[in-house]
Amino acid sequence: MANIISDETIDYVGILAKLELSDEEKEQAKSDMGRMLDYIDKLGELDTDGIEPMSHVFPVNNVFREDVVTNGDDSANTLANAPEEKNGSFVVPKTV
Repeated sequence: MANIISDETIDYVGILAKLELSDEEKEQAKSDMGRMLDYIDKLGELDTDGIEPMSHVFPVNNVFREDVVTNGDDSANTLANAPEEKNGSFVVPKTV
């Protein structure tokens, strides 16, 4: 294991994550973190020359339709059903 994680690092990560780890859990966390860092180092060995960077594995396209108003301003018909209106708005009872 090339990446040796210190006890201080595990304690610091525990503080940041608000975890209280036993000695056994700290040793397991050190081992897990070391393996993760070793794997990241291994990924760094890959030849990525000529590979275009991407943000997602699958092609991501906007599937939403264009937002186009199709029914226009129909406020006059809407207010026609109101029991009472004032200045183009519904009049409703006060609520507290």
